[in-house]
Amino acid sequence: MLIYIYVSIFLSLSGMIMFSLNRKHLLVMLLSLEFIMVSLYFNILIYLSELNYEFFFSMIFLTMSVCEGALGLAILVLMIRVHGNDYILSFSTLW
Repeated sequence: MLIYIYVSIFLSLSGMIMFSLNRKHLLVMLLSLEFIMVSLYFNILIYLSELNYEFFFSMIFLTMSVCEGALGLAILVLMIRVHGNDYILSFSTLW
């Protein structure tokens, strides 16, 4: 069981490092956010299975992460339609 905890910590840290290093394209940032959500979901599953709880909260978390992903894709499509690319630096023209 300890190996699962180490793997989940490694996944969370690698997702956060990927999010902080690749800030050029919005799509890469959204993919790294989804990777962080999947690793957090894995952490929740490990925690709930360790304590023998029900997995109802994990389904709520999964639903919220899917809503977050759909909202991010909607922002990506809107940004591509308005600016023609998905560069984060093109957001500076909005201010």
